[in-house]
Amino acid sequence: MQIEQLAKEVMNLSLEERAELAQKLLVSLDEAPPSEIERLWMQEAERRLKEFREGKVQGIPAKDVFRRAISEIS
Repeated sequence: MQIEQLAKEVMNLSLEERAELAQKLLVSLDEAPPSEIERLWMQEAERRLKEFREGKVQGIPAKDVFRRAISEIS
């Protein structure tokens, strides 16, 4: 809930101030240590696996994924 409250306050900033804040936040992500990035990716992978196992999302066959990727880069 703390993030929601902060987001509401941030929305009161001007467009320029929000853009500056967004830039600073994005840069801070690049500065995260590799262990933190790995932890975040593992957390995301676990979330996705849980959703898959619960039937909230469906898998896509690899052949379809590769076909789409090849068509987009060709």
